[in-house]
Amino acid sequence: MKSIKETSIREAVQHIKSDHTLMVGGFGLVGSPLSIIYDLIDYDVNNLTVISNNVGEQGEGLGKLLQQGKIKRAIGSYFTSNRDVAKYYNQGKLALELLPQGTLAEAIRAGGAGIGGFYTKTAVGTDLAKNKETKMIKGEQYLFQEGLKADVAIIRAWKADTLGNLVYYKTARNFNPDMATAASFVIAEVDEIVEVGELPPEDIVTPHLYVDVIVTSKWVLTKEGVKSR
Repeated sequence: MKSIKETSIREAVQHIKSDHTLMVGGFGLVGSPLSIIYDLIDYDVNNLTVISNNVGEQGEGLGKLLQQGKIKRAIGSYFTSNRDVAKYYNQGKLALELLPQGTLAEAIRAGGAGIGGFYTKTAVGTDLAKNKETKMIKGEQYLFQEGLKADVAIIRAWKADTLGNLVYYKTARNFNPDMATAASFVIAEVDEIVEVGELPPEDIVTPHLYVDVIVTSKWVLTKEGVKSR
């Protein structure tokens, strides 16, 4: 039975508009929705705010969109995976908000859970705390971090069933499940779509209610780099 949520990549990216805030799963390129990202190369969308652990790698993944000038702001943790990020930032072409990785993950989770923000000791007393609210709690200083939400999340899973329930492959899971809860519209890129009942219930991480559309991956990450299927 064909999933009513299954669509083409080109149709799926129509939901991503200029000036949107876009969450993108992945740690480096692992667990990154490469097929959706690469389709955006040929799509007229600009001024994106991207929430992602990193901005891909130089010329790969989100790095391609950066080179096209489609990303105006990035919120993430590990920008040094792409040397173009520093170049574009120094040229005034890219705004950055650097968050400690645990803070980033919790801010996404909080956004998805309807939590406005939280206090953390991480980054207190550093440059990352500038212009942010602090509070003394039981004699210790904490930093307030707002929850993060997005217009659209593009995530990567291993398999989906026809309802849209998702399972992930090992560390490729990374930020994807939390991002699926924190956006108004969720596009899941998967390797395979199976019938309802084929996924063991205990393996399902993202329930189908969080997923709006499913697309089948055309690009995969191998030891040699990114390749078409």
